[in-house]
Amino acid sequence: MNRVLAGLMALSLATLACSVNVDMGSQATPAIGPTETETIDVAAPDSESAQLTLAMGAGSLTLTGGGEALVSGTVDYNVTEWKPVVEVDGDAVTVRQGGDTNGNFNTWPGSSVVNDWQLAVGDTPLDLTINAGAYQGNLKLGAVPLRRLEINDGAATANVRFDELNPEEMTELIYKTGASTVTLTGLANANFETLRFDSGAGSYTLDFSGDLQRDATVEISSGVSTLTLIIPEGTHAIVTSDSALSSITTTGEWSTSGSTYTAAGEGPTLTITVDTGVSTLNLIRK
Repeated sequence: MNRVLAGLMALSLATLACSVNVDMGSQATPAIGPTETETIDVAAPDSESAQLTLAMGAGSLTLTGGGEALVSGTVDYNVTEWKPVVEVDGDAVTVRQGGDTNGNFNTWPGSSVVNDWQLAVGDTPLDLTINAGAYQGNLKLGAVPLRRLEINDGAATANVRFDELNPEEMTELIYKTGASTVTLTGLANANFETLRFDSGAGSYTLDFSGDLQRDATVEISSGVSTLTLIIPEGTHAIVTSDSALSSITTTGEWSTSGSTYTAAGEGPTLTITVDTGVSTLNLIRK
């Protein structure tokens, strides 16, 4: 785990300490040992779709499409308790970090922790859920057949890309994060009906480039943050800010009426509602 990840973990623990009281009990500090590699290879179920959950604490996750199984790849780890566990119940599959994925330890084992997940999913239509702690995420989900996507993480640095069109219609995309830096790119290609983005303090970029297939609704709730929304030229978008204390800047051609900002275009419409604290909202048309 590099210095960035160590810093994220420290921030996550500090935030936790300020917000709630957690009974650590008599949990021992996990021992660091030699790095081991666990192979993940879960065949697709016989059903037409599947539910896949990936659950991890601090570490790094790289996830792509193009796999030959439902989910396959490797996990490198050097904390014995964190050996990943695979659970299969019909068409529901969970790959989770062993031990306490919340990271509730009396003493953090240090910056030499290794918890590196390198996974790929196949062509089975998925309801995909990712639950992570203070982690680094690199998710390349272009052309992955996602019917639903939910990501919950703590103090994270995450990049999620949709470089190709989702062949499935996604009912909802939910992203909940703590004090993080998150970039979502190619969101029109996600082919979602509803996007809900809920965050704490941090820096967030939502780029709606791609091929918008249908009208879509976006609901954004954020704490004290810098929020950037990128709307490509030609896309019709209506952005309404419910945040009287936010500073709003625009780049490109926007028409304004009160707290509503409209980007002219043809075809499907993005309807975006933004509710933030004392934040900076950047609306970019390019």
